[in-house]
Amino acid sequence: MSRTARSSRFLCSIAALLAGSLGAGAAHAAPSKTLDTVGISVGSLGNPYFVSLVRGATEAAHKINPQAKILAVSSEYDLGKQSGQIDNFISAGADIILLAAADPNAIGTAVSRARAAGIVVIAVDVAAKNVDATVQTDNTQAGRLACKYLGETLKQGNIVIQTGPQVSSIIERMKGCRESLAKYPELKVLSDNQNGNVARDGGMNVMMGHLTRFPDFKGVFTVDDPQAIGAELAARQLHRTNIIISSIDGSPDAVNAIKSGGMIKATASQNPTLEGSMAVDIGFGLMDGRKPEKTMNLIEPELVTMDTVAQYKGW
Repeated sequence: MSRTARSSRFLCSIAALLAGSLGAGAAHAAPSKTLDTVGISVGSLGNPYFVSLVRGATEAAHKINPQAKILAVSSEYDLGKQSGQIDNFISAGADIILLAAADPNAIGTAVSRARAAGIVVIAVDVAAKNVDATVQTDNTQAGRLACKYLGETLKQGNIVIQTGPQVSSIIERMKGCRESLAKYPELKVLSDNQNGNVARDGGMNVMMGHLTRFPDFKGVFTVDDPQAIGAELAARQLHRTNIIISSIDGSPDAVNAIKSGGMIKATASQNPTLEGSMAVDIGFGLMDGRKPEKTMNLIEPELVTMDTVAQYKGW
């Protein structure tokens, strides 16, 4: 074989190797998925908590794709309505659904429909059946912190508890609260079964009932800040100002109430903006074939009081 022929053959071999290498690289570096649409169904967009959660999800989605469409709706804690919303997200071609479940178990059928359509479903705020992953506050710990504050502050006497819709987050907060109160046997719980519907009006109505029924109680635990705001309004209307209210959320309204020296003295914080952004990031990772380190992701709460409010970053 001549030197020219050998040189030509060598160059052809190099070219073939390069072509094969580039082809393999191209196959390995397949383009990532595109995030076009995120559907979000939460309890109520009248609740600042869920507004902040949607904001966090929107910011995270727009970092991935500035043109991503966000479809955010309120379920009003109605299972049938939320199930229909999930079907609407399927029809709209959603890539990810963030779901604050109205009924964590019963919504599982609708979640399965979405996943069968190739949609990643992430539970937020509360756990839900059949989802890909969950992002929420450590609600049991939040309940412990809020009610530990009541126990340490009051030590004895009568208190009332306002509950809420029986979703996992509320059940866990009540569980944590009871765990803390068990350490203060001199505190007597007069009522713990009245549902304030995680709303200001609901908290006000429940508090009016408690103030009418019970002439003497010194403490109140509410499962979220809107109920705490409503409870304080009711107490002021009936000229009862010697009551300590402890709650959960760390919302701007509760923080302002603490700073003003009102009856709301403590709130165990949530971080809804982080919750929304984490849920989108985890969801997009799953779209792209990346499994999260864990399917249950808990965000640690902190207790906000007059002593700590200056350091609290808030929502």
